[in-house]
Amino acid sequence: MEIRTIQITDTSMRDGEQTPGVRLGIQQKVEFARQLERLGVDVIEAGFPASSPGDRRAVEAVARAVSGCTVQALCRAVRGDVDAALEALGEAKHPCIHIFLASSPLHLQYKLKMTEEEALAAVADTVAYAKAACPQVQFSPEDATRSDFSFLCRMIETALSAGADGINIPDTVGYATPEEFADLIRRLYKEIPALSHAVVSVHCHDDLGLAVANSLAAVEAGASRVECTINGLGERAGNAALEEIVMALHVRRDVLGAETHINTKELIRTSRMAASLTAVAVPPGKAIVGQNAFSHESGIHQHGVLANRETYEIMRPADIGLDKNMLLLGKLSGRHAFSQRLEQLGYALDDKGIDATFHRFKEIADKKTAVTDEDIGAIVNEYLDGIHGKYWLESFQIQSGNHMKAMALLSLRDGEEVFTEAAPGDGPVDAAFNAIDRIAGRDDIKLESYEIRAVTEGTDALGEAKVKISAAGASFTGRGVSTDILKSSIKAYINAVNKCVAAQAEQEG
Repeated sequence: MEIRTIQITDTSMRDGEQTPGVRLGIQQKVEFARQLERLGVDVIEAGFPASSPGDRRAVEAVARAVSGCTVQALCRAVRGDVDAALEALGEAKHPCIHIFLASSPLHLQYKLKMTEEEALAAVADTVAYAKAACPQVQFSPEDATRSDFSFLCRMIETALSAGADGINIPDTVGYATPEEFADLIRRLYKEIPALSHAVVSVHCHDDLGLAVANSLAAVEAGASRVECTINGLGERAGNAALEEIVMALHVRRDVLGAETHINTKELIRTSRMAASLTAVAVPPGKAIVGQNAFSHESGIHQHGVLANRETYEIMRPADIGLDKNMLLLGKLSGRHAFSQRLEQLGYALDDKGIDATFHRFKEIADKKTAVTDEDIGAIVNEYLDGIHGKYWLESFQIQSGNHMKAMALLSLRDGEEVFTEAAPGDGPVDAAFNAIDRIAGRDDIKLESYEIRAVTEGTDALGEAKVKISAAGASFTGRGVSTDILKSSIKAYINAVNKCVAAQAEQEG
């Protein structure tokens, strides 16, 4: 059997960031892009430059940070979007413009209010315009699986004639079944001969839980690239999960006849980094990277695994980089050992970042017997999450009891100024959050969710708090870590409020 190599596009920083409440800072995207490069993805879709100044700056930063893979920017079929993307990709070693326009009657009539001919004209104009300035151009007919097949072919042919190098077929709302999607890919290859000279990719959503199955069906039907996200991040039910697609091709290479360039030993590290950066936890039962993916509780299963791991494991934990051996650092560890461990964990912080995280590491090491890799990851991601924050925790005092109203007194620093407020609440955490709202002058913030977990085991475990707030029609997540769960909760809420304030400032300015 001839084995084909399938390219992988990671769109975690673009489509994955559309997960409700997820907002990645520029430095977070840079760190994540470097990890994706180590993982071996072929294309990184870094963002949608025309959507906001922040997104444009993030794409610029990613384009500067990586050199071994293509950096792709999303655009509507509008010249202004293409100009914004070209500017953002100016320093990219391998830039790609990704233009999309809906092809389904539903989208054309109700969302875009365009005729078919107007849509075709927009595709021809913007693809040609982008191709004149960029070596790689990909076009996506949005909602392809609910489009009239004849018109879908016309739109793809128009894009190819205008100079598109790649065609992406999106199942935008996760509507197709694997059989339908594979049949669509085969029919397009048959109907459009020029498609055999282009890179054909697919982009599947998981609304019916079929995103990975549809992607693999498309590969069997001839697609040569798959767009996906780490941990299946994305709006609604998310996208096809990169780790599942990659390991399916790795384990069932004999049946699917395809493989990837992905370094599978970086999968668990990339998954954990994505979960930490986005504050979206990986479900325990998640395939490949979930906590229980290699756990065996049944006595029969345990007996089989002890006799021969292949009885119940179709891949080895080491295949995805799962290693139980953690380097334990303590309060006597120096900056050099700490910076080396950061590098091993996939982070490339500058001296300022190393100094800041090492300072936090020392604070925590004074309260713990040993600091694990998970602790260090939590410390670094807390730093990256709040690197450009407006407010910083100066001090807090909490009064609470079963026969008294909880009261919090908080001081937050904003530059050289310190602001102090007191507020009551239904408990110590609620009182602290109310005091923060008063300092920020916000009465429109609603707490959507709050959770706290122990990063590692033991009574001295580092507590990581995660909150999700909503304000002005948008959601924001925040995180904080400390051996004191009240302190971690306060820091998480401040982090979320900082993101809310930053988003509002960007929108206004």
